[in-house]
Amino acid sequence: MIYEKLRTVPTADELIDLAFRRALRSATAKKRTIEVQRTMVRASTEILSDRLLKTVHDFPNFDELSPFYSELTDILVGIDELRMSLSSLQWAGNQIQLIARETLRKMRSGDPVRLRKACYARISSIVHEVDGNLSFLNDARNILRKLPDISDVPTIVVAGYPNVGKSSFVRYVTDARPEIASYPFTTKGIYIGHFSRGGKQYQIIDTPGLLDRPLSDRNNIELQAITALRNVGTAALFLIDPAEHCGYPLTAQMKLLHEITKTLEIPVVAVANKCDLPDFHGEWEYQISTATGDGVDEVVGRLVEVIGTGN
Repeated sequence: MIYEKLRTVPTADELIDLAFRRALRSATAKKRTIEVQRTMVRASTEILSDRLLKTVHDFPNFDELSPFYSELTDILVGIDELRMSLSSLQWAGNQIQLIARETLRKMRSGDPVRLRKACYARISSIVHEVDGNLSFLNDARNILRKLPDISDVPTIVVAGYPNVGKSSFVRYVTDARPEIASYPFTTKGIYIGHFSRGGKQYQIIDTPGLLDRPLSDRNNIELQAITALRNVGTAALFLIDPAEHCGYPLTAQMKLLHEITKTLEIPVVAVANKCDLPDFHGEWEYQISTATGDGVDEVVGRLVEVIGTGN
């Protein structure tokens, strides 16, 4: 995943402490005063500029993100804010390099100890100036690393109210316990599984906490999350519990189905689950039991067909 390898972003004080300690160690073998001071300047400024510029390069080019990751990045932390903070670090790293060159040049004829101390003061001030940016980027890093790893394969988004059998469907179809990915829009995780059909791989995503209540009750961030999922989804499976064991009336479930069908610009296949229960009722084009497996293969075949034809 694009954000998985982002390293922890240190604070200004942590960076300065590291740089000055490293500079002191690097100078211990030197004997002449000017050599000691020049070595300390080089070591401290290289550490600071390298760490700042590496942080900038760690983050991806936001113009090259897929629509899914681009939208979620913007929702969660703000791409403009990220750009500004990274630009500030780029500026700070470049300024420290300029100060180092200027200081080393002046040391040829000036007091090396005084110039090294002045250099330390200037670079410390610059790093503290971007301390807020460092904190913001570390917070962003901690959030973005939790985004699910979405593969670039045909993807089925499973929607419906809680307890209608979404996770059970994913488990059954993938024939393994799905990966549970922490997802910042909800305290719950999202299930990600994969299966193969006809030599082709498919991805299936269960979305608890995102599509389990009427869209009219959702806030702006949740609505944008659904839009983001639409960017990665190739088809949607909407599960219904006609027996109402999920705790939600059938009328509410059908209303949500209607809203999801209008909102998602991808094919939606509606399927009634729990057909093994005695109080299951109604006439349905597709009915299954994720408990017994009845009808599941047929539905998977229909989803694959829908993905192949686009309708």
